[in-house]
Amino acid sequence: MMKKLDAHMHVWRLDRGDYDWLSPELGPIYRDFNIDDVWEEAEAENVQRVILVQAAGTLAETEFMLSLARQDRRIAGVVGWVNLEDGDAAQQIARLAEDRQIVGVRPMIADLPQGDWILDVRFRPLLDQMARLGLVLDGHARADLIPVKTTLAQRHPELQIVLNHAGKPPIASGGLATWRKDLAELAICPNVTCKMSGLLTEAGTHTDDNSIGTVVEHVADCFGPERVMWGGDWPVLTLAGTYTQWAEQSERLIRRYFAGHEHAVCIANAERIYLSRKG
Repeated sequence: MMKKLDAHMHVWRLDRGDYDWLSPELGPIYRDFNIDDVWEEAEAENVQRVILVQAAGTLAETEFMLSLARQDRRIAGVVGWVNLEDGDAAQQIARLAEDRQIVGVRPMIADLPQGDWILDVRFRPLLDQMARLGLVLDGHARADLIPVKTTLAQRHPELQIVLNHAGKPPIASGGLATWRKDLAELAICPNVTCKMSGLLTEAGTHTDDNSIGTVVEHVADCFGPERVMWGGDWPVLTLAGTYTQWAEQSERLIRRYFAGHEHAVCIANAERIYLSRKG
């Protein structure tokens, strides 16, 4: 069984009150989640550490995750959030970067009505600042936003960008042609890495190895073994399957499409991209 660093995990506590997208309609995930809730499964799948990723557009949630990271060695790093439109955004980024647990920032661009919001010229100095500080920009995912991230990567070649969930390919519908083309164009940018995560929740009834494997194969062809990292996307994952199910399916697909590079995809790439600034 492969050792793993889960590069995409969420935790949340509803009484914090800042998870605007969470509602009772989401059923199984409308409750509190912490690492202990999944750790028995994760440990059984040889997960060693995790990267916590923001789930709320507030600095308070980032501080909440950092407080957990200071107490829990299973947390390798935190991808937080900053309001890039704030007048003191540069100061907020600098202050967060002083905490070695912060490894990146994720603006929740997929939830915004303006798809190219992140390309606003006002944000260029902030993104350059992130690059200088060694912070990753996590790419909040939607398939139609992949070209936006290509433009962003071209404008900021020193900024490491991590595409979440392979850009959310429309596996359920089978309409992958545009996603395939857009992903290949994004992968030309050497500063972009792709997360192999979140695929079950895009698959509908097409959760078999061949259906998911078609996507993983294209990711492998585009990014190669040095720019792909594995993630669980728990607990959102539980809307479509179990942690065990995804981890075991991932192992089969990683062996198939990344043979000889399993350690890179499961651990080393995430360590290099996210954790190098921590020393």
